[in-house]
Amino acid sequence: MRQLPLGVRLADRAVFASFLAGANAQAVEHVRELAVGASGGVAWLCGPGGSGKTHLLQAVCAAAGEFLRAGYFPLRELLLLGTGVLEGLPQLECVCLDDVDAVAGRLEWERALFELYRESEERGGRLIAAAASPPALLRWALPDLGSRFGASAIFQLRVLDESDQREALRLRAHLRGLELPPQTARWLQRRFPRDMHSLYGLLDTLDEAAIVAQRRLTVPFIREVLRE
Repeated sequence: MRQLPLGVRLADRAVFASFLAGANAQAVEHVRELAVGASGGVAWLCGPGGSGKTHLLQAVCAAAGEFLRAGYFPLRELLLLGTGVLEGLPQLECVCLDDVDAVAGRLEWERALFELYRESEERGGRLIAAAASPPALLRWALPDLGSRFGASAIFQLRVLDESDQREALRLRAHLRGLELPPQTARWLQRRFPRDMHSLYGLLDTLDEAAIVAQRRLTVPFIREVLRE
């Protein structure tokens, strides 16, 4: 795990290589360019849970962190700590803000975000934000902040369909050195919630069990692990 300010950590597997773009290819290409390109900018990712917002934000940080000062900040988790957690962020060259909708409408937080936005823009930095909704649908206490985010590059992320979900699971398993047969992936989809967060969590459990048991990810083995 890569350590970041405030004790926030990036998941090792939240990188571009493990993200199946599917219908979100344009968004992935844009934020990848922000992470590794020569120029900065502002982008906004929106979409329902499981559409990949957090994965992409952490992938940006992982890629940018190879040569820039970068940080990932989940605002919903940091809300109770107060706006002081944002102090010093303008010194970073790449800032990724998750769950911005958790602080939208809170004047003190919006003032801190406005200052962060302004300083990042002046320094030519990278600012990537994510929320369930686009900026125009949030209730901002500072209309100017909403207008600035509304003028950024906005991408609506789509949840993967069933076929892409299986491919995403296969990709994640492959990167771990595991083989996930198509029929096994279909079996998981039929019996467990079909959102990527849940399915990836299952894969984490099965990965650890397969390593210990030195077994392949077959349906009988998965049933044994999950005690179905």
